[in-house]
Amino acid sequence: MSELHPWVAAAATGVLPDWAVARKKRRAHMARVAELLREWGEARGDHRRDVERWCAVGYLHDVLRDADPDDLRAELSSPWDQLPDEVIHGPAAADRLRRGGVRDEPLLTAVACHTLGSPDFDDIGKALYVADFLEPGRQLQPKWRARLREEMPERLDTVAKAVVGKRIQFLIKKGRPVPLETLGLWNRLAKGRLWASASEV
Repeated sequence: MSELHPWVAAAATGVLPDWAVARKKRRAHMARVAELLREWGEARGDHRRDVERWCAVGYLHDVLRDADPDDLRAELSSPWDQLPDEVIHGPAAADRLRRGGVRDEPLLTAVACHTLGSPDFDDIGKALYVADFLEPGRQLQPKWRARLREEMPERLDTVAKAVVGKRIQFLIKKGRPVPLETLGLWNRLAKGRLWASASEV
């Protein structure tokens, strides 16, 4: 089992890379996400290295959240450079980590796609997607979020399905398009129910 990249190992202790652009309020959110992920990794009985990875991704997902989106976009290639301002920080952070020598592809996918979701998520990606949405600093529907947190980590796929479903419902209600990555995650989580019977249509 390979050792964690120094940036990842440091992030597991709350120390961010020197290129991080995250204000105080953002760092508090990152710490709450990381704490949830650490708790869940430990509750799963994961190897210490994987618990550290889960905690680290909680810090690294928003490591460039407060950077100028146009500056981030200039560093990215297509199709990532076409993303809206509010989601481009994920792919930019993953790109910066990759260029710095991080080779943990599931972790990089989790960071890159934590706002949109991805059908390529493994458990670390799904857990980050869930923790980012359910961390206790979020004010909207606190009881519903708390109930879902209580189901973690034992029912990771079920909780992830509830979260992505809520996000899709929100986008539809607002009349906004649903990103293909989000739909892809939904379809993967809903496997076995991809087709409605004629009686359900």
